Amino acid sequence: MPIAPLWLLVALQATVSAASMVVEIVAGRMLAPYVGMSLYTWTSVIAVVLAGFSAGHWWGGRLADRTGINPMSATGWALVAAALTTALASFALRASAEPVLTAFPQPVWGITGLTLAAFFLPSLFAGIPAPLLTQVSLSGPSRQGQALGAMFASGAIGAIVGTLLAGFFFISWLGSLWTLATVTLVYSAGAALCFVLARRARTLHAVTLLALVGLAGATAFSPNPCHVESRYFCLQSVDISADPSRVTRAMVIDHMVHGISAENAPDVMFTDHAAMLDALARLRAPNATPSRFLIGGGNYALPRAFAQRGLTTTTVAEIDPAVTELAARDFWFDPTTTRVLHMDARRALLTDETRYDAILGDAFTDVAVPQHLVTQEFFSLVRSRMTPDGSYLMNVIDYADRMQAIGSVVKTLQTVFPVVEVWAEARRPELGERVVMVIAAGMSETSVDSFTVPAPDRTTFAALGPGFVDQIAAAGTLLTDDYAPIDRLVGPRD
Repeated sequence: MPIAPLWLLVALQATVSAASMVVEIVAGRMLAPYVGMSLYTWTSVIAVVLAGFSAGHWWGGRLADRTGINPMSATGWALVAAALTTALASFALRASAEPVLTAFPQPVWGITGLTLAAFFLPSLFAGIPAPLLTQVSLSGPSRQGQALGAMFASGAIGAIVGTLLAGFFFISWLGSLWTLATVTLVYSAGAALCFVLARRARTLHAVTLLALVGLAGATAFSPNPCHVESRYFCLQSVDISADPSRVTRAMVIDHMVHGISAENAPDVMFTDHAAMLDALARLRAPNATPSRFLIGGGNYALPRAFAQRGLTTTTVAEIDPAVTELAARDFWFDPTTTRVLHMDARRALLTDETRYDAILGDAFTDVAVPQHLVTQEFFSLVRSRMTPDGSYLMNVIDYADRMQAIGSVVKTLQTVFPVVEVWAEARRPELGERVVMVIAAGMSETSVDSFTVPAPDRTTFAALGPGFVDQIAAAGTLLTDDYAPIDRLVGPRD
């Protein structure tokens, strides 16, 4: 068997490693429209991909020990399998989403099941070449230690390059599906090279590789749930109009609706939390023209409503410029009415000492909660950026039979603010119901204990009793930058 030059084996291993890491990063993005982007998502992705690599390395090592096996030919067929399963990953994800999430409604198992269904096999087959190529490198004229070190280093360097390419280039410029198609072609080219080096290039190989090229094209042009793939999110603009003459749209970020707006009703909020934030911001306003800082833009329903009422001293910290662009394009938001900072909200407040009459936070989105926006240190920063009579308002999502997340946030806020209120719809929730609440924190109490506003149907919201609020806070966990297990507190129920 002819020995391939060491540099070529190193380059091939680096390329395979880079391609496999691109698939790992893409996995997180592709899962987002189904299960969101959270600690659970990335934990499942990393665990499943590493399990695939480990099984592939073990299988490749077994193949390397077999007599009569041409390692370059075996590597070629492993890359064919990697290309095939990578191209089919998006189809496998769509096909398995409903049955897996129905069978495993608990988030951890549902996310893990989806990841296994779509991304275990691509990782498995991408792990096979490493021991086979290493075996070939050790049979060459180079010193074995040098060859072994070069192969290990190439795998690590390839992983670094693949991660950087996926995060900074492929996903935001090509999108998930075109990225998978590109990886499919890279694996196919690697397989072709292996067959040539093995001197096994035959008609079967050519037909197989051509079929993979066609499958890559099918992957690239298959349906994509994302209308816009930004550096941060999968974004969709969905028309939910009941009457075509009254256009109403929902902005979906990853897998959740982050805002609903109607073209002809800019001052109407279509979700409970937005209605409460809007009403409480008005009830607690210290003057007729309050300045406001919003953490997150979403579909910009609140800034649009503020502008409709003549309030133009609004600042929004929205980390993703694509969200702002989509809000302006599809949700009737006029960017000239609002100061928009495309940066993380904590950084924005840290670097700008402007004081606001109200700071509004919309950090809770299912099980994905930015930990750095719910800690004692962050709340202290918020208070330092408020006027003396200012208010901090934030939404919280929790389950009626747990109240661990809301209790922990309240407990933490009580160390910073003398008054902390919790507002919710004025009705008794069902046992285990997922409840949307808004916390109002500041120096004084709200002037009323209930209010009725359109959401979009007229809905009455009320403040929870102070005794009950203190009770759930006593059972809560103090959240700090050092320890903020909010994902666990708001996450899957037992």
